[in-house]
Amino acid sequence: MTIASINPSTGELIKEFDELSADQIETKLAAASGAFASFRTTSFSARANWLERTAELLESSSRQLGELITLEMGKPIKASIAEVMKCATVCRYYAEHGERLLEDEEVVTSASRSFIRYEPLGVVLAVMPWNFPFWQVFRFAAPTLMAGNVALLKHASNVPQCALAIEDVFRNSFPSDVFQTLLIGPRAVANLLADRRIKAATLTGSEAAGRSVAENAGKGLKKVVLELGGSDPFIVMPTANLEVAVDTAIKARTVNSGQSCIAAKRFIILEEIADEFLSSFVSGMRALRMGDPMDEANQIGPLATPQILEDVDRQVRDSVEAGAKMLTGGRVIAGPGNYYEPTVLSDIPRDAPAWSEEIFGPVASVFRVKSIDEAIELANASDFGLGASVWTNDETEQRRFIDELESGQVFVNAMVASDPRMPFGGVKNSGYGRELGVAGIRELVNTKTVWIGNGPKNDRSE
Repeated sequence: MTIASINPSTGELIKEFDELSADQIETKLAAASGAFASFRTTSFSARANWLERTAELLESSSRQLGELITLEMGKPIKASIAEVMKCATVCRYYAEHGERLLEDEEVVTSASRSFIRYEPLGVVLAVMPWNFPFWQVFRFAAPTLMAGNVALLKHASNVPQCALAIEDVFRNSFPSDVFQTLLIGPRAVANLLADRRIKAATLTGSEAAGRSVAENAGKGLKKVVLELGGSDPFIVMPTANLEVAVDTAIKARTVNSGQSCIAAKRFIILEEIADEFLSSFVSGMRALRMGDPMDEANQIGPLATPQILEDVDRQVRDSVEAGAKMLTGGRVIAGPGNYYEPTVLSDIPRDAPAWSEEIFGPVASVFRVKSIDEAIELANASDFGLGASVWTNDETEQRRFIDELESGQVFVNAMVASDPRMPFGGVKNSGYGRELGVAGIRELVNTKTVWIGNGPKNDRSE
């Protein structure tokens, strides 16, 4: 299989790579296993220094690496550079706090001493997506390496240069073979998960990919963390600051040109403010500037692949045919590149794709509701449960949303975003396990109970 890097803005082939052979994969896997034998014994302070060095390399190369992101997957250049800088932030967070988050926890018992120890597992396989080609990797890699594990990266096949660039950053900041990139296709993942040297896996991607990785890892009883799709609600109540809510709604739907799991996708608006919201929201979506993502003036770039463009266009057309109203957009832009107009749909029937499916592009689905009860019911009607953004200044309403929304994250009067200090992940078909924060660094470790007794009188049965 040939792995190709193609510019989504022009459709031009940039570079091709051959997929690794079975022998080459074995060489890298053996190297990773060997590296773990020594890396697991390194001190937290040494790992922290290596992470700090990683952050420095990212910051000093942010423009160059940002341009590579934009070239391969089409993200607007400002967002690409910001993504690289955010990767430096997560490295510094775990460099500063990792030792404290993983230090032995003393527990008062009848033993002379009892405590919990967090130990590395070994080689961790990461299957990562193209939409945030650096951030998705670093939010896994920083805590994983700080914990003393080593990493193998199977990145999306349309961002091979990003994958190799990330490996190069770690090669210049960490000991040899602690982080390696595998240029392989998806069919090679099952064999890797079957190998006893792979101790755990983490995946960010589609439901189908998540189910496949979970099934194959399950055969070997291996731990898996899954961050899958999302169809996040963005709920606006009458007490909200409507101007701020609309401005944020536009950003939340079009971040990364709409290609984000935590992008707001379903806009649930109370009837009494729906007309006012829609008037401003549609105008704002129409005003977005689309074009060459290397031009810093442009806010929307191309979709990453022709297949994604085709999927988005089909979902919109099928939704309109089912009865949804098109308020703006709905067109594939003629010419080179994978460009799709920012689009707003309303009056969406239950059998339309825009009602139940995740649309991975700049397409907003707007729903009118008559009460907070209806808003919560509609928000929870999705098979996904990754994030939710709610806009209200009523404290009672805020508490209800926090308590009742079925979601891994609830942001009140703010746009859903990931933060190194806070756990990130979802429920339902959005996956399980957590990245980031204390939960993230403790996902891929052995939580070991240690009990030191005082003698025979303190022997305990199970």
